[in-house]
Amino acid sequence: MDVAPDRATNICSHCDRAIPSSNIDLHYAHCSRNLEKCKFCDDMVPKKHAEEHYLITHAPVSCSLCNETMEPQLLAVHEGEKCPQRIMTCDYCEFPLPAIDLFEHQEVCGNRTELCHLCNRYIRLRERITHDVTCNGVPDDTAETSRAREAERDRNGRRRPPPQDLSTRRLVFTIAITGIAVVLGSLIFHRRQQEL
Repeated sequence: MDVAPDRATNICSHCDRAIPSSNIDLHYAHCSRNLEKCKFCDDMVPKKHAEEHYLITHAPVSCSLCNETMEPQLLAVHEGEKCPQRIMTCDYCEFPLPAIDLFEHQEVCGNRTELCHLCNRYIRLRERITHDVTCNGVPDDTAETSRAREAERDRNGRRRPPPQDLSTRRLVFTIAITGIAVVLGSLIFHRRQQEL
């Protein structure tokens, strides 16, 4: 099947596009004088905007958080998912801190305990979800040691009633441990910031 002469095309040797045969000479003169092929993406860009195209599209950029250099199209993914200095929140206390410090912080924070009001046991925060699913509300006496049982008895062998302010003591203890963990985390974070 023959192509009509007015619809025949030729490939421009400068931009590699199909151009109608009747316009190829005029196109080539204009194309080679005004356009150039980008060395990075092979797009044809106006010669007067070639440097601007490079700076906007291909020039390496630095992450504002960690100063790592990368291609511009990778920056958004890096800052949102990969940068070690991006701010994340702790799963247990929702404290914001850099991703690089999150694992170490959560190791400490997840070991903190809270009282389960159903079974009156202290449960690690990292085990809280599993415990909540399996807790049936029955106090677990199996964890008591014989020394703890003996401490509950007074000198006459009778059982002592538990102190009334036990929950207040536990709350104060939990707050104190949390405060210590926060101070230690802050010191570690501050030391790492000074090293950078």
